[in-house]
Amino acid sequence: MKEWRKREISRESVKELCGLYGVDALTASIMVRRGITQANDILYFKESDLRFLHNPFLFSNMEDAVDRITSAKEESEKILIFGDRDVDGVSATAILYTYLQRSGYDVSWRLPVGDDAYGLSVQAVDDFAKDYGSLIITVDCGISNAAEIAHARELGIDVIVTDHHNPPETLPDACAILDPKVKDSGYPFADISGAAVSYKLVEALRFSESELYKAEIALLNVRPAETEGVYIDCVKVRNLVRTASLSEHIRGESISIAQTKLPEFLKGSQIFTWNEEAVKKQLSGIFGRGVEFNTADLRPEVSKLIPSLSRMSLLAAKDASRIAKYSSQPISEIDGFYNIFVSFAEKKMETKQTLADRQNDLELVAIAAIADIMPLKDENRILVRAGLDAINEGKVRTGLSELFSRLSIAGKKLSSSDLSWTVIPALNAAGRMGQSNAALEMLISPDADVREKRAEEIIELNEKRKAFVGDAASVTAIQAEESFERCGKKLCIVIDERINKGVTGILASRLMAKYKVPAIVITFIDGDVAVGSMRSCRGLNATDFLASLGDIFISYGGHNCAAGFSFPREKLPLFTEKLKNAVSCMALDSESDTLDVDAELPANYLSPAILSVVDAFEPFGEGNREIVFLSKALPVFDASLVGKSERRHLKITFDCGKYKFPALFWGEGERLGRDFNKGDALDVLYSMNRNTFNGAVTPQMIITDFVRSGEYGHA
Repeated sequence: MKEWRKREISRESVKELCGLYGVDALTASIMVRRGITQANDILYFKESDLRFLHNPFLFSNMEDAVDRITSAKEESEKILIFGDRDVDGVSATAILYTYLQRSGYDVSWRLPVGDDAYGLSVQAVDDFAKDYGSLIITVDCGISNAAEIAHARELGIDVIVTDHHNPPETLPDACAILDPKVKDSGYPFADISGAAVSYKLVEALRFSESELYKAEIALLNVRPAETEGVYIDCVKVRNLVRTASLSEHIRGESISIAQTKLPEFLKGSQIFTWNEEAVKKQLSGIFGRGVEFNTADLRPEVSKLIPSLSRMSLLAAKDASRIAKYSSQPISEIDGFYNIFVSFAEKKMETKQTLADRQNDLELVAIAAIADIMPLKDENRILVRAGLDAINEGKVRTGLSELFSRLSIAGKKLSSSDLSWTVIPALNAAGRMGQSNAALEMLISPDADVREKRAEEIIELNEKRKAFVGDAASVTAIQAEESFERCGKKLCIVIDERINKGVTGILASRLMAKYKVPAIVITFIDGDVAVGSMRSCRGLNATDFLASLGDIFISYGGHNCAAGFSFPREKLPLFTEKLKNAVSCMALDSESDTLDVDAELPANYLSPAILSVVDAFEPFGEGNREIVFLSKALPVFDASLVGKSERRHLKITFDCGKYKFPALFWGEGERLGRDFNKGDALDVLYSMNRNTFNGAVTPQMIITDFVRSGEYGHA
């Protein structure tokens, strides 16, 4: 039995979070136990405003990508978006295609279908060249397609790569690369999905339509120094990104401006001030009336959109900013001015149509992040939360709405778990069954009949996918067990041509979950090519592991925890030999033998209101597991078995005083009568969710573990 561990925390740290950020004591204690104590982490935990997302132009190549795409429109060039077959790739394609198509670009799309390999293909490049195309944009792929991109170059086709997979040592010769994992990408967060990168490109393209695109802006402020004289503070801004700063300490009056760095710093910039009259008066007192600063007063313009700032000084305004709460250091007036300028510029560009389009895009970004197992930290929390909010506000984008109806979840409040268990497997089924086009057409078609038909096809494909997974698991069960033992319980590998190519990843995930070690599943296409999927855990980087096997692959790539590959069938003996050697040197992190408790709740504290605490930590997923509560001595009011399979589930009702709480323990039906009976008191570890039945929504415990009360000492 695993140890239950509730980490000790100090009351002072809990009080500090309550005071600084206005959270309740229970929420604060969970935050401290989870290490959510730094200002930046708390920002992404608490905030939902899209203005807290990282600026797309932090990508060092973003301007190049935007300029190449907009020039294609001006020159009436043909653009091809080439995506991937999975949920992330289809979502990324839908986001970019929808924007470009509505914006008047001559754009088409292509995805891998049937037994097509992952990534951009020479055939796709050749077909596009025959159609007189001149620009390819890859989404959720491309970073490993150096040869194909070189071939495109030879044919006079430019390629923009947008991807998020681990890059190879040698990058492709593309005209722009947007991949947060590339060294010197400029982007501050590496773990966004391919769909998120596509979304960032679309946001940058939207911004390029404004007068601020590539404008050189300087924000200027004068403030008294603590000792003598004044400081003249300046910030340079381009595409809303802060590019440079200057602070000049002027100690005396009537000095020459040539003695300062101001002329060179401000050269070529449009200068904005806050309260222009006062600033110009101060500057005249410093440099004399003969020096004229060509400035514009931003406060009147800001006041039209943000009236609360109309009478504020910068000193007061900087402290009113929400972002100021999350700064580890006190922010200065010029910092506050920059924050105001960014908020004003973004608000000025908002239209009803832009907001609606953004919501549609974010629904797909949310689904893609969960599907591709992106860590739900940093800006991923805002991206996923925004997408879920749009869905739960009834603004489901066309395509998804038809699928939701088929899945019988239309109108229900959905969580990240609902997307993971219901929506994503269905969407993924199209690509796994070689028909990724069906999913994309469902998401982008303007024809409701087409969307309905594709949604129906996807449901049918998902049923086929389930059958293929079941068949694959059956035919490889003995081989999996034997390989686990043969590999020293450090790896599980199965090789069988009866496995459908589309389910190798699912089977690898199942084997990894069962044996708690990395797993590899290989099948064959056309008898000549071995194709496989790897799922990794316990600290083993999947792409690094494959790279260590040497130059035997036709192609390989992926993430730290998931990768795909292919190699000629005749190299299978070489592959297995190299794998044997690699396993002998493999070091895995040790398995955890503890269950971490986030908070202990007395029985009388349990009420439906606890769901609001749980909601504060949504979305749950990779890097942010569900909240685990501990309650001791809960009386069992009722208990029964549910489910029709051999491994039946346990349903318990606990008597918590004012409320009686239903609870489920999946697959643990045999414990009734063996480990406890009705009337017993149990110590229970559980998470909390909502159960929807016949339109009624009730809180429900999902049990992680339990013991008879008093039988087990908890850490």
